[in-house]
Amino acid sequence: MKPTKSQFFTVSALLAGFLSLGVTNSAGSFTSDVENYIQDEVEPLARRQLVAYQFGRPLKLDTNRGTTYTASRYERLPLPFAQLQEGVAPAGSAMTLAQVSATAQQWGDRVIITDVANLTIKHPLFQQAIQLVSLQLPETLERNTMNTLVSATQLNYANGRASRAALVATDVMTPHEGNRIVGSMLDYGVPRFMGDEREDMMIEADSYRGDKSPAVMEHYVTLIHPLAAQDMRESALVANAWSHNDINRLYNNELGPWGGARYVESNMIPYWIGVAAVNGTASASGGSLATGTYYIQVTGAPAQTSVERRIYQVSASLSVTGPNGSISVTIPTLANYVFSVYIGTTTSPTNLGLSASGPSSGALAGQATQLASGSAVVITGTGASQTPPAAPATGVYVFPTIFIGNHAYGQVLLENPEFHYLTGADKSDPLNQTRVVSWKVFYGSIILNQSFMARVESSSAFTPGYSVTA
Repeated sequence: MKPTKSQFFTVSALLAGFLSLGVTNSAGSFTSDVENYIQDEVEPLARRQLVAYQFGRPLKLDTNRGTTYTASRYERLPLPFAQLQEGVAPAGSAMTLAQVSATAQQWGDRVIITDVANLTIKHPLFQQAIQLVSLQLPETLERNTMNTLVSATQLNYANGRASRAALVATDVMTPHEGNRIVGSMLDYGVPRFMGDEREDMMIEADSYRGDKSPAVMEHYVTLIHPLAAQDMRESALVANAWSHNDINRLYNNELGPWGGARYVESNMIPYWIGVAAVNGTASASGGSLATGTYYIQVTGAPAQTSVERRIYQVSASLSVTGPNGSISVTIPTLANYVFSVYIGTTTSPTNLGLSASGPSSGALAGQATQLASGSAVVITGTGASQTPPAAPATGVYVFPTIFIGNHAYGQVLLENPEFHYLTGADKSDPLNQTRVVSWKVFYGSIILNQSFMARVESSSAFTPGYSVTA
C-alpha cells in the first residue's frame, strides 16, 4: 500500500529533523579502534654488484705463522746480447728476487637485539638481522678489495690528462682508452684469463674459427662503473658488440667483450667528486699543535660504505701558535655522510687529525674520522698516517676503470668467514634478554704484480642521480 502524499511529507520531515541533530558518526571519531595494516613481506634493498673479490687469486695463510703473507717472484734473466766465444765461459746472469707482502686483518660486526624487541615487532628481528649480516660480510670484502685495486700504481688519465685534478667533464671513458690499456698489457706480456699459463704457447687453429665459443678465448677483465659503462655505450660499435653477447658471458654482471677485455660492471667501484675547500680557524689553545703553518683537507663518505667520495680541496694556510695550538673546523652538512679531516704542514696532508669528536674505541679511536655531518670539531694534533684521495677539480666526477690480468692480485685468507647466532643465556646475560648475530673473517688483499693491472680515470657524461641511501 503506497503512502499518501501527506504521509510522505510527514516522514520526510521527521528524517530531516533527526539529521539536523548532527549525530553523524565519522571515521575520525574511532581512530583508536583502527588496526594498522603492515605488509607481511619486507621490501627488497637496492642491489650491490659484487664482482672484484672473485678475480683475486685465492691464497691461504697458515695458522700460527703470523699475519703477513709474502709472495715471491724471480724476474726473467736478460737475454744474452752476443754469441759465445770459443772456449770462453760467459760471465753469467744474476737472479733477481721480487717480493710483495700483505697483512691479514680481522674484520667483523654484530647486531644485538633485545628479547622484548624480538617478541613485539611484527617482522622477526632476529631473522632480519641474519639476512642483513649475510649481506654485510661479502659487501665488506668487496669494498676492501676495491680499495686495494684503486691503490695500484699503473695509472692513466682519459684524453692524456696529467692528473686527476686536470680531468674535465668531457674526458669520458671511450673504446680508445680501453684499446690503449689492453695494447700496453699485451705489449708487456700480462697473462690473460683462460690462457697464457700454458707451457705450449701454440694456439690451436680452431680457436679462431666460428665453431669454438668466444667465451673460451684468452682475455683480460675490466671492472667498470655503471656510469662509465654508459659512456662506452655511446659508441655504436661497443653497444652493438655488447648487445649480441648474451650467450657468451662468463662472469656475473658482465657487459661483454671489447678489444681483448671482458667488461664487468659494478656499482661498488669507488668514485670521487671535487668540492670547494673547507677552511678552519687557528687557535693558540685547546690542543698540542706546535707553532707553524698547517693545512687541512676534509673528505666525505657515505655512511653506508665509509668510502671517501667527496674530496674537498686543501684549505688555505693556517698559522698556529704553539705549543698548545688547535684548529676548529665546521664540518659540511650533508645527510647520510660522515667526514674525515686531514692535517699537514704542506698542501698535501698525509695524516688524519686528532679530535675528541672521532671514534671513542677501535683502531681509529681519537682520530678525526667518522665525524658527524654539520658538527663543530677541534683538531688538537697530528694523528695516524693516512693519505686522502687526490681531489678532482671542483664539481668534476672521476670514475676509475680497472683492467686486470691473471695473477694481478690475490685474496689472503687466514681464517674462513664465520657466522655466529647467539640465542641462549650465559653469565653475561643470565636472563637471556639479548640475541646476537655476528660475523668475522681474517683476510687481506694483496697486489701480486703492479704491472699486471692498470686503471683509467675519467669523468662521465652522466652523473649519479639517486641519493646515497638508495
